[in-house]
Order: sequence, then structure tokens, then C-alpha cells
Amino acid sequence: MATAAATRASAALARVVAALPGGGEARPGQDVMARAVADALAGHRHLVVRAGTGTGKTLGYLVPAVLSHRRTVVATATRALQDQLAAKDLPFLQDVLDQPFSWAVLKGRSNYVCVQRLAEVVPSPGGAPPGPSAPGARPAPAPSGGPPSPAAPPGRHGPSRAGQLALDGLAERADPDELASLARWAATTATGDRAELPAEPSDTAWAAVSTTSRDCPGAARCPRGDRCFAEAARARAASADVVVVNLHLYGLDLASDGAVLPDHEVTVIDEAHVLEDVISATTAVEVTSHRFAHVGRLLRGILADTGDTVTGVADAGTVLSSALVPHRDQRLTAPLPDALAGALAAVRRRLVAAQEALRGVPDDVGDDVRARAVRARQATTALLEDLDAVVAPDDAHVLFVTGPPHAPVLRLAPLDVADLLRERLWSRRPAVLTSATLAPGSGPRLGLPQRADELLDVGSPFDYGANAVLYCAAHLPRPGDPRWEAAAVEELAALLAAAGGRTLALFTSYRAMDRALEALRPRLPFPLLAQGELPKQALVERFAGDLDTCLFATMSFWQGIDVPGPSLSLVTIDRLPFPRPDDPLLQARRQHVGAGAFLAIDVPRAATLLAQGVGRLVRAGTDRGAVAVLDPRLATARYGPKIVATLPRMRRTRDRAEVEAFLRSLRAHEDPEGPREDRHPEDGDAAGPRG
Repeated sequence: MATAAATRASAALARVVAALPGGGEARPGQDVMARAVADALAGHRHLVVRAGTGTGKTLGYLVPAVLSHRRTVVATATRALQDQLAAKDLPFLQDVLDQPFSWAVLKGRSNYVCVQRLAEVVPSPGGAPPGPSAPGARPAPAPSGGPPSPAAPPGRHGPSRAGQLALDGLAERADPDELASLARWAATTATGDRAELPAEPSDTAWAAVSTTSRDCPGAARCPRGDRCFAEAARARAASADVVVVNLHLYGLDLASDGAVLPDHEVTVIDEAHVLEDVISATTAVEVTSHRFAHVGRLLRGILADTGDTVTGVADAGTVLSSALVPHRDQRLTAPLPDALAGALAAVRRRLVAAQEALRGVPDDVGDDVRARAVRARQATTALLEDLDAVVAPDDAHVLFVTGPPHAPVLRLAPLDVADLLRERLWSRRPAVLTSATLAPGSGPRLGLPQRADELLDVGSPFDYGANAVLYCAAHLPRPGDPRWEAAAVEELAALLAAAGGRTLALFTSYRAMDRALEALRPRLPFPLLAQGELPKQALVERFAGDLDTCLFATMSFWQGIDVPGPSLSLVTIDRLPFPRPDDPLLQARRQHVGAGAFLAIDVPRAATLLAQGVGRLVRAGTDRGAVAVLDPRLATARYGPKIVATLPRMRRTRDRAEVEAFLRSLRAHEDPEGPREDRHPEDGDAAGPRG
């Protein structure tokens, strides 16, 4: 029996869809989702929804959330979805929904230009400094310690002349013209949001005019806190009915027990398939050489002593990196190896010396110098606290070394995130988790109780059964067999020939991609583009614009690639994307789970990522094509059905002849001149490989 909340949400959604530009079409899955979300919010329950491509899930959760009259935070994993919500969905709902509401987008502090740092780098030529405060706003009172006074002359612990002229060593490396351009933009922008710049700034210039949560002293302690763009964004969010954030920022809010985001009554996690990994990353502690270099620049901007104290901190990152390299991709347990323990103790002593030097900065300095000193103290203290955490990890965390050889990272991550989510999210407010690729059984890993109705699958409006085929090359050897590599390349050659190009070939490693390219480029009469040969967007545009082109790519192309139409008629996947068996964090989690670890950890991860890759095929209702998995385990392993269950309901086959015939029929429909191999180069196509 339908509840009043569900009925109201369904009726409102129908009106909203009817008002879509060009006239919207009713989508049964979207209506089912909206009703379920409304019921969950009315009953103060959680809901997990798998909403396939084309469902329109954003309206499916936004409409009932707005109608609930509860402040809602929507957390997304990608910028593309944030932009869609902010530029399209929310403004549209404001216009057509019979329910007034306000909304705001809130980002991390480093996304906004810092008025204080900008003033230190590019002094204002006159008039009011940049910032979002209204005309006539009174300046912030001078910090404790008396009114502003001229900077003290250089001394051993006083601010240096370099500290008065440059900002933390960053402005010296930035292009002065670019800094001036940023200053002009800051004087006119209403938000200070980096995304609104007409051109992407260099990392160096933006770092010189922005700050991070580790460094920022807060509005009350900042000389220009009353004109802070980040604080203005927080104020807008605090009064909004719907707040859009990225999932990383939401993880920081959970880690800080609610210190980052405004109070809210409902949480929506979109793209929830990455929730576990993002929360694990945001609650982790990381110690890197970059952090020591950053603190060193902060110190150089405030301390006159550019000798042992500042140089010692700046060089500490190199000392620690050298000690970490032998332990890359390894888990560390107490007691730590002697050399690493010694390096950690040595770099800690350097930070303590810097902390003592900062305490000697006199109070009778100008506001800008004082602000720099506060930033330096905060960054130094934060790094010291993280060093202390990694030296003595507890049983609930995993300490390991990751990253490239030239920049290893010492990371302390939680063994699982279930307790954190259970304590700080599920117990406090109803939450809706949604994605097109959620795997069954994800609830327990996230701290949600296991229930028979844990996952609501509302399907997709696309007719996968009629328009798409899932082919598994079950006759191939398994990937562990030495014969598999050559057999997989031959299988790929036959499929690409049948498709006539028009293929996104996805690989689980660069090695596999390069091997296939080397073997197939001389053999196939159409261009094979490869990841790394052009910028990502340029590759996608060229692939989408040329029917005969193939695009070979690795893991970063398994998500976020949107190529509707006949240019993408075949997606091939070389092998099931299981996580690395030697990943230190996952190794620890497997040991924690015990005998069922493979099914509890590895299979869901592989299923989710495979579903992301498969999802590149059908992006519009008229798309037709095939997915070919060259790993026979999908069809033959006992866990295969669990993985297939996460995929769209396509017609399935193990017969290569069947899928080849299907691909040729698509070519005949889209290309009435006939298959490419039957046409002469003078007909308008250049024979031979390109790319």
C-alpha cells in the first residue's frame, strides 16, 4: 500500500518530468526510486538503490528529498555529477517544483582563493580588498596583541625580509602576470571558486593564493576573515535546504565528527560504489615528502633563520623518503624497522625545533606576518601529530608504504570503515545510497545491517535484452595459463574485425594494452588510438568522431567515458579486474575477514569495476552493441554468477560466431556501403593503421 509520502513524491516527479525541455518521458525505475526514497525518509530508514544508466536517479532522489522538508546533503564522487546538479538539476527543480527551496555547493577550502594570501602576494592597488562581504561591512578587529604595527626587523626568530616580500616561497616560483590576473579576478568574483576561472591556473600560482584546512587559522584569527570566500560558502551552505559536496569532503566531515559541514537531517550518497574507498582515504593519515617541503616553505616565509631550522625541515622529506623506499607496497607492524624508526625520530626532532622557533615570533608584528606565523604553526603541529600516529599504529589501523619510488607515501588507514559509518552516519540520520553499479552484499562492509531488501534494483529504461549482447570467451585458457595472452590477442583481433573498429578496448594493465597494440596495429585496417598518446579528452573526441577508430585504454577509462552512438559498438575487457593480491591494506582486510575474504572483498570489488567498464557501452536509448570479456572465469568460476548479477540484463552468449554476426549486422545498419574490408581505399577511407 502506497504511503502518503510516496504518493506525493510520485505525483511531483510526474509534473517535473513533464516540464523537462522537449517533454520528458516517464521512467518506471525513476518513479519506483522516488517512491522508495520518500518512504525511507518518512520512516527514518536507510535505502540502497541500484539505478541503471538512463534511470534519472538525481531527480529520483532530489524530488522526495526536497518534499521531505529536511536539510539534505548530497555527496558525489565526481566533478561531472556535481556540475550536473549545480548547473542543471537543482536550478530546474527550483523553477518547476511546487516546493520552494534553496541550495548551495560547498567545496574544500583549497578550492577558494584566499583573500589573506592574495593580499600577501599581490597588494591591493587601493579600495576595498577582494572578498564576498557586502559593501559597508566593517573590517575584522585586530587580533589580540594590539593594533597592527610595522614588521619587526629581522632577527633570529623574527620575520625575515623574505617573509615580508614573498609568500611561503611559492610566490617566488609563480608567474607574476598570472598572480596579477588572479588578483583581478578575485576583485570581481562573487564566490572565489577556482572552477569559475576562465582558464585553469597553474598549480604553483593557485597554491600561492589559496590555503588548506591544515593551514587556515579560521576566520576569527585571520586579519581578513570577514572577507573569506570559503567562510562565505560555508554560510550559504548553512542556510540552504540542499547542499552539494564531494564525497571526499563528506568523509572529512565524518572524520572530524561534524566539524566541516552544516548540520543536516538527510544524506544522499551518489556514486556510492566508491564510498568505502573514499571514506578510508579521507580518514587515513598520510606522511609524504611534499608535506615537509610545504612546511619548509611556510617557515621560510616567516623565520629569519634560513639555516638549520628551515633547511632541516625542508630536507626532512628526503630523509624519510629514503627510509621508506625499501618498504614500498609493504605493510608495517610494530616495532618498526630500525632504519625507518630512526628516520621518523630524526624528522620529528626537526619539526619540534621549528615549532620552538615559531614560538619566538614576536607579537608586535603586522597582521599579515602574524597570519603567516599562525599558518606555519598549524601545519607544523598537524604534521607532528600525524608522525606520532604512524609511529604507534593500533590494531584498528593498517600502516603501509605506497606511492611511486621517487615519492613514497607512509599511510595509516582504518582496517574498515564500518564502525565509523555506523557511529557517525547511520545512527544519526537516514541515508540514501545509490549508484548504477552497486554490488550485492556491500551493506556489512559499510556498517549497514544485512537485510533481505538491502539492495533495491530499479533497473534501466534501456532495452538491454534487445540491444546488447554480453559475450564471454569461455573457450580461452584462464589468465594464469601461459597460453592465455596470445589467445586473448587473437580473440580481440577477430572481434575488432567484426566490429570494423568502433571499439573501446579496456585493459587491466598498461603491459597488456601495449602488448595488444603491438600485435594488432600491423594487422587491422583501421586506427588504433591508445591512452597516453593524446590528452584524455582529445582521445575521446577523436574516437567519438571517427566510426572506424578503436581506443585502447587502462583503468582510468573504465569510468566517466560517455560516447553514445555507433562510434562505440563494442567494449572489450581483457580480464576480470580483481584487486592486486599484494595490496597491503586489502591483505590486512582479508586476514581480518578470514576464510570468506575472497567472496567478501575481492569479488564485490571486481564486480563493481567490471560493471563500470560494461556501462561504457549503452549511454542512450538507441545505442546497440556488445561487451566481450576475454576472461573465461566469468562463465566458468563458481563466483561468476555473483559478478554477472551486477551487470545490465543483456542477452548472453559464449559463441563468438554469434557475437561477430551481431556486430556485422550493426555495421550493415549504420554503414550501408558495406563492411570496411570489402571497400576500396579510393572510396574515401585510407587503408592501413593510424594513430
